[in-house]
Amino acid sequence: MTINLHMNENPYLPNEKVRQAAIKGLEKINRYSELKYLNELKELLGKYNKIPSDQIVLSHGSDLLLREIINIFSKDRKIIMVNPSFFPVAQYAVKQALKLIKIQISPPDFKLDPDIILDELKEPALLIIDNPNNPTGKILLDRQLIEKILQNKNALLLVDEAYYEFSEQTFADLIKRYPNLAITRTMDKSFSLAGLRLGYLLMGNLFKNYFSGFPTYLATPALLAAIETLKNIETTQKNILRIIKEKQRISPLLKEIGLEVFSSKTNFLLVKSKIPDLAHKLLHKNVQIHDLSGYWLNNYYRITIGRFDENETLINAISEIYK
Repeated sequence: MTINLHMNENPYLPNEKVRQAAIKGLEKINRYSELKYLNELKELLGKYNKIPSDQIVLSHGSDLLLREIINIFSKDRKIIMVNPSFFPVAQYAVKQALKLIKIQISPPDFKLDPDIILDELKEPALLIIDNPNNPTGKILLDRQLIEKILQNKNALLLVDEAYYEFSEQTFADLIKRYPNLAITRTMDKSFSLAGLRLGYLLMGNLFKNYFSGFPTYLATPALLAAIETLKNIETTQKNILRIIKEKQRISPLLKEIGLEVFSSKTNFLLVKSKIPDLAHKLLHKNVQIHDLSGYWLNNYYRITIGRFDENETLINAISEIYK
């Protein structure tokens, strides 16, 4: 059996109450989901994010919300993204944007130059920035840069905070002050609900005007599981700590083997290998990691943090390859 360490999934199941809630949702599988469950989930997310529930939109995954925003706002403004970035959204932006600006972040620091960003705001622009960045795991934005961007009348800013629970950095509190700010989040990663596909958008009033009639069709098992997850958030917090501890444990081990390992504020590590085709070689040992050579830099790989036993298999397999 292949160990999958390439999708940034949470290796731990949600607790029994959450699993039972999803099963309960199957009892109504012949019916569309009820509005009361949608409203309850939005209320819980509002409390969790300290934002009014009417400024939250739910969807089947945050990537669909990112695409919808590109559809809406790319018609009369350029899109600015960093490179590398979340690959499916970057691909979609290439297809849809009238003008796409990619700002390169480079090893070893992967720092985003604020002057380059601000200089691009002389004309209407939609900025899409993942923070922390995928695949580098780096924090790209700070509050000073965020506010400078948002104070520019030409700028709309969408921050993807898919890994917020790991980074503990958010700009959600600025939504009250800046109508041109939106934030995407997911319950796939930290909350162990990747198989149910649930994302959400926190939006300033400018974005809210466009999403007032946005259709929300979520399956009842997904809604009930998400509701129960937010009611029992202690399990999520424990699992996050387990992942962070595993990341801290295996990072020096990977360095000892000979990989270059970059610090990360997510549930994955970016590594550089001296040995080419590392992902291909690992796949022959039934371990799958994400090869970034196809669309970024050769010999760079993204490794999801798995369970202890999965990570041990990974370490042993790389050790054998490096002998």
